[in-house]
Amino acid sequence: MSTAAVIDAPVELDALDRRIINRLQDGFPISEHPYAEVAAELDTDEATLIARLQALLDTGILSRFGPMYHAERLGGALTLAAIAVAPADFERVTEQVNAFPEVAHNYARDHELNMWFVLATETPQRIPVVIREIERITGYPVFNMPKKEEFFVGLKFRV
Repeated sequence: MSTAAVIDAPVELDALDRRIINRLQDGFPISEHPYAEVAAELDTDEATLIARLQALLDTGILSRFGPMYHAERLGGALTLAAIAVAPADFERVTEQVNAFPEVAHNYARDHELNMWFVLATETPQRIPVVIREIERITGYPVFNMPKKEEFFVGLKFRV
């Protein structure tokens, strides 16, 4: 889940931070020492790479670093869900929704349905169970918008 702070002002990145961000957008090795491999590519060491990555996450420059799984191929399920939350309740509902381990990518939207999030579950049957539980805890109906077709967009931002 994305929990990074929102950055409103331009930030200064040094050359290593830029190389780390650019390199990590091109995949991550699956190996016994993946951080060491990437560090060697970037002419640094594993500890420095891990510390820099954590600092980028802690400061909100990066909102997320982690694997992307094709949940359906692993027997799981994904769905996009949305809630129309009263502005006065938004913080409370955000905390309640984000407490579910199945919730990822929870964002505020400028729309009647002002909270959008992804549910990722181990089985397709778990999606409606989690939705009902979120509705019970928050007191708001959840709109389930399951994926009908998948598109791959290889969007990368060079810094």
